Amino acid sequence: MKAHKYWSIGAIVTMVGTFYTGYKGLKAAHKYFAFGSLICMIMAVYSGHKMISGNKMTRKQMELKEVEE
Repeated sequence: MKAHKYWSIGAIVTMVGTFYTGYKGLKAAHKYFAFGSLICMIMAVYSGHKMISGNKMTRKQMELKEVEE
């Protein structure tokens, strides 16, 4: 799933930005990078969950076909 890959890359980039701005003592920028990192991580977990869990309707149809056979 492309969305998961992009959210994960975004999370890594914002984490690096958060670390750098924290190291340099830029409090305002650090706050925004940290918030962006939080959003990217939440979306990466959500898209990964969607990728792993799959579509329930398709899973039910596959089970019905197996029962019929």
